[in-house]
Amino acid sequence: MTDGWSWRQSPTPPAAPPPGGPGSPWWSDALADPWRDPYAPSAVVVPSAPQSTGPEPEPVSDPRDRPRALTPILLICLVTALLAGGLGGTLGYVFAARSGVGGGGTQLGGAPVAAPSAAQRAPESNAGVVQKVAPSVVTVRVSGAIGSGFVVSQEGYVITNDHVVANGGDTMSVLFSDGTTAPATLVGREPESDIAVIKVSRDDVTAIQLGDSDAIAVGDPVFAFGSPLNLVNTVTEGIVSALDRTLQAPDTDGTTRYYAAIQTDAAVNQGNSGGPLVDGDGRVIGVNSVIRSLGTAESEAGNIGLAFAIPINQARRIAEDIIDTGKARRTVIGAEVATGGSTAGASSGTGARLRSVQAAGPAAAAGLKSGDVVTKFDNHVLDDGVGLIALVRKYAPGATVPIEYRRGTKTQTASVTLAADAK
Repeated sequence: MTDGWSWRQSPTPPAAPPPGGPGSPWWSDALADPWRDPYAPSAVVVPSAPQSTGPEPEPVSDPRDRPRALTPILLICLVTALLAGGLGGTLGYVFAARSGVGGGGTQLGGAPVAAPSAAQRAPESNAGVVQKVAPSVVTVRVSGAIGSGFVVSQEGYVITNDHVVANGGDTMSVLFSDGTTAPATLVGREPESDIAVIKVSRDDVTAIQLGDSDAIAVGDPVFAFGSPLNLVNTVTEGIVSALDRTLQAPDTDGTTRYYAAIQTDAAVNQGNSGGPLVDGDGRVIGVNSVIRSLGTAESEAGNIGLAFAIPINQARRIAEDIIDTGKARRTVIGAEVATGGSTAGASSGTGARLRSVQAAGPAAAAGLKSGDVVTKFDNHVLDDGVGLIALVRKYAPGATVPIEYRRGTKTQTASVTLAADAK
């Protein structure tokens, strides 16, 4: 099978040129033409540039290509430079005025510029919470001592700690966050719960919003306000570290204070006492009252991230009693409790042992007897008598609370309806 022509070489030599002689244009290069002789060699030839045979022709120009005038371009550049110079001079004057640099040699100062208004922040931001709370926080000055407090009504009532006003007499003064001051008088105290109420002689106060201390949880963000170490208008941030931390704090006047406190790691120091502990919405959840310190003396006490606040539900109830009647009702269980940390007679070594039980009191009505050891109070595990007293003080008179107690080796449960102290 072939492509139509024989691929074998012919044995005979090429035929002689036809008549016409070597001068014939058709066959003069027949022997070297590969199209005529398949056996002739072939080559690729790049044609050279044509040789000039005469003078170069004159270039032809487009009659539309006329020289452009430079005047409009120069005018545009001039106007742009003037505008840029004017704008630069104006900005320079404004910046110089704001920076307080005036003209005329070395003169300092310049024209007075209005101070910018206070920075505004979103209400839900940290700064927004501080701006909301600060007008209600006061510094309490009593006989040279410094404490804190917060306004709770438009009538000028202020909640603070009892230990802030204990040695101050009936007259004191308060300092507001805007720098103004006002006299204040003592309304009433409840030493064992460490709550006191004073009243400011001023009718344009801003009352703070109170929250619900029973609705908080460990880990919630909090802010502590007050005047630590006489640094007024101070705010620190932290979280709720623990709930119902029971504490006992004896005072030099013989009073023993009991706390079922909110523990926080917000920085609290001397002077924060009585100030508000607020939640992330700016609502008061506690009254800053106690710190735990490594210092052995009161003057050496300082923040180590362990601060305690009285729950606002307890503080509000006591403050309302004081405002309404001049004194607060103290909640009791109707039993004498061992508070030395020992639970003699308790095999496990934990719980609050009842030394005696009052006849017809709440404990007796619930079936408790002398020698019983209360191990749980409203599901809170008790380590000693301090915990039982502090938790009882937290509840309002009339509250019914479930308890668990041990009599000998047997564990029993009951419900106790708490009462108000007869004092």
